[in-house]
Amino acid sequence: MAVKIRLKRMGKIRAPFYRVVVMDSRTKRDGRAIEEIGKYHPTEEPSLIDIDMERAAYWVANGAQPTEAVARLLEVVESGNLKVKDAKTPKKDLYEAALAASGSEEEQHKAVTAKKKADKKAADEAASAKAAEEAAAAETAAEAPAEADAETKQD
Repeated sequence: MAVKIRLKRMGKIRAPFYRVVVMDSRTKRDGRAIEEIGKYHPTEEPSLIDIDMERAAYWVANGAQPTEAVARLLEVVESGNLKVKDAKTPKKDLYEAALAASGSEEEQHKAVTAKKKADKKAADEAASAKAAEEAAAAETAAEAPAEADAETKQD
């Protein structure tokens, strides 16, 4: 049986990633593997190459032939010329840094809340003042005919 170390394609149409597998050379590309010994993500920046070198050496010693692509990946891993991906800063830390840059959270919250309350309070005061004016105007209008009637009765 001819055993190969090759790549098994996984992922979506334009987002491939591969598993480095040991399988019979007659099986399909994505068929059943004897053993999975690593993974390769070429679309990440930098590319992720994670291969168990002990298992690869074991299979090569027992007659497994790596394909050209896998042979190049094994060389990269052996030489140690792997670029390391920078650690991502958590979103919570980014949020806290932005808050610190813009001022304290309490001041921001008070300003927004106070503005909303102040706008609502001013609108309420304007509405109540307008209603009071209308009520006063209605009272004076009602009093004027009553006074005129009173004067006519006295005469």
